[in-house]
Amino acid sequence: MKLRKYLFILSLLFTNILAIGQTKNDSLLQEATLPGIIDYTIKHLPAIQKSIIDEDITKIQVKSRIADWYPQLDFNYNVQHNFQLQTSSFAGNIIQLGNRNTSLGQLALNQNVINPNLLLAAKTAKDTKILSTQFTNNIKIDAVVNVSKAFYDVLLTQQQIKVADEDIVRLERSLKDATARYESGIVDKTDYKRATIALNNAKALKTSGEEILKAKLEYLKSIMGYPKDADLDIKFDSMQMESEVSFDIAQQINYSSRIEYQILQTQKLLKIENLKYAKYSFMPIVSGFGAYNMNFLNDDALQLYSKNYPNSYAGLSVVIPLSQGGKRLMNIKQSKWQIKKANLDITEVQNNINAQYAQAIAAYNSSIANYQALKENLTMANEVYTIIDLQYRSGIKTYLEVIVAQSDLRTSQINYYNALYQVLSGKIDLQRSLGQIKF
Repeated sequence: MKLRKYLFILSLLFTNILAIGQTKNDSLLQEATLPGIIDYTIKHLPAIQKSIIDEDITKIQVKSRIADWYPQLDFNYNVQHNFQLQTSSFAGNIIQLGNRNTSLGQLALNQNVINPNLLLAAKTAKDTKILSTQFTNNIKIDAVVNVSKAFYDVLLTQQQIKVADEDIVRLERSLKDATARYESGIVDKTDYKRATIALNNAKALKTSGEEILKAKLEYLKSIMGYPKDADLDIKFDSMQMESEVSFDIAQQINYSSRIEYQILQTQKLLKIENLKYAKYSFMPIVSGFGAYNMNFLNDDALQLYSKNYPNSYAGLSVVIPLSQGGKRLMNIKQSKWQIKKANLDITEVQNNINAQYAQAIAAYNSSIANYQALKENLTMANEVYTIIDLQYRSGIKTYLEVIVAQSDLRTSQINYYNALYQVLSGKIDLQRSLGQIKF
């Protein structure tokens, strides 16, 4: 029995450990690709999670308001002991009315038939839920844009560090060659000193890039809701990134694709329903009601429930609002002005979308032209360095020319990656301006 007990406890512990491990793995990314980072952000970013909770709250609130359309059933109960009975005069005689002990049980039913508040709730239920979802989608779109740009920014810094590593390898080799030539008496110590200075600069640049990378990784983790103490191993395919720079710039603006426009349209629909509600306020409030009452009367408390004297009724209630001092007319005018304001908001966001698109397309066209030119420069700088390095080793070129070629190559590499980042970042802005980032 003890053995079985120990085995049972061990199995529970093992199950819990696996569950904890699984939960931990689910909260981390094994490979931080851009799609993986976006998916993680959507699932874990607190701002998005709070907005989803707000969606659920809105749905419950809508159901709560709509519930008043259903029959409202109540049960009321009371029991009462009269220490002194009511006294009255009847035909010249003073008599006491009522019983010492009374009890009432009432089953009451109420059904709304016409009610302006409930009409508004029913008319706006669908659009209210749509609006809450649109707010969430807007937060998701912002998050995707931000994490995508931060992802590319991290990649840019990583590539700059990689360029520094490659430059250090070249400079270490150059320093070794320059030192050997100096010790052999072929050249003076100028080449050796220049190689040392260049190598130290490259190492300093790498150290600076590594520190900047740490800060950018922390920023990326913060905007994707990633644990700050967990490692984030960025994965990317440089060839795929280069293939993603192209974009069809012939596409036209479709305002309805933008989430900001959709939100304003939904808000306008709600304002139109508010105008209708203001007009509904002239309608009567009609409701049906009914009740079944159980009356128990007896002077003897122990016999109070021995006999029931029931009564029941049903009826229709109509409340006609006659005058409210002009309040309803003012509410109608106010609702009309709100609709006009909503139309102006829509016009304003259309103008903003046009401006955003114009800026995005101009920035993208400029960055793609710059990218193509710098890509060609990188190819030529690599060729120039290779040739000059070979010529230096053959004694044809001076070491100064090698350093210049190395510097040009490093600059071309950094400029190329900067241009690639600008293109990809500009493409995101262009996609957003066209409303192509959706959820």
